[in-house]
Amino acid sequence: MTITLSQSEYWELWQSTENAQAAISKIYQLPVQLGQGLWQEYNLRDGLNLGIENICLKKNICVKQGPREHPIEYIFEQVCCRGKTEYRYTLCGSGLAPKEIYTRYRETAITGVNVHIDPALFKAWFGVEDNYLPCFDQLLRSPDTKYYEVTRPQNAAMQMTVQQILQCPFTGVTRCLYFESKMWELMVLILEDLSQEQTAIPLFACGLKEDDIERIHYGGKILREHLQNPPSLIELARAVGINDHKLKIGFRQVFKTTVFGYLHDQRLERSRQLLAAGEMTVTEAAAAVGFANRGHFAAAFRRKFGINPGLYARQKRS
Repeated sequence: MTITLSQSEYWELWQSTENAQAAISKIYQLPVQLGQGLWQEYNLRDGLNLGIENICLKKNICVKQGPREHPIEYIFEQVCCRGKTEYRYTLCGSGLAPKEIYTRYRETAITGVNVHIDPALFKAWFGVEDNYLPCFDQLLRSPDTKYYEVTRPQNAAMQMTVQQILQCPFTGVTRCLYFESKMWELMVLILEDLSQEQTAIPLFACGLKEDDIERIHYGGKILREHLQNPPSLIELARAVGINDHKLKIGFRQVFKTTVFGYLHDQRLERSRQLLAAGEMTVTEAAAAVGFANRGHFAAAFRRKFGINPGLYARQKRS
């Protein structure tokens, strides 16, 4: 069963609980008939908000959002579903958030850190006027321009910083100061991750308009979300709204590889994460990312990472 709600109706479900530090934070609990969950909110200063979420739903909940002005936001999530665990982050710039629908699925456990940053505070903290980075044009858009969005896997440094937030040993004002330092640390790690890859926020892509580049990234997102059963080249081009010729050229310019090469790399990286988590056998990990033949998977994994997948899994378990 799926429950469809507006954004305001969704948040009205959450019930405020008694909190000894009410002046510093607010704690909300999900009604037991919908699942188990807590949301803890910290308003650290004007323009800087932290939310910590830990939920598991009993029913699918579909949340509808209308067009709205959006701050800079990033979300780090650990998502556990049917024995699989995924670590990812999403970065959204400021600008216009379009009408959209997102679904939270039953029997999926989500632990997340959600940060909202007012664009003016972001500029002040980074000193944008004096320390300009090319990616700021993407992150800081006007309220009438669609915001920038990218989703990527977390690296080890990010996972460690998120865990430090979740396991904060401090209380009161010291806790808030600690949270704020870690929030900016995560922002720096995001920018470093994007600049190293030069794929999430490209500095230059010859012959492509900004709208084309965003469509190419959307195509990459679709492939990452459908590793097991990816769309064909024509289907992918239709999904992102450009022709297949421009899609092929765009992938080479933005991701430095072909569409198939990008899909292949993402499959192998996802399989590596699954094996590192220790929750799947080599055969299960191969099938989960779309490899029908274990032998072909093992050979591709060895070429990519220089180690047999079975040995890699055993090393991670030990």
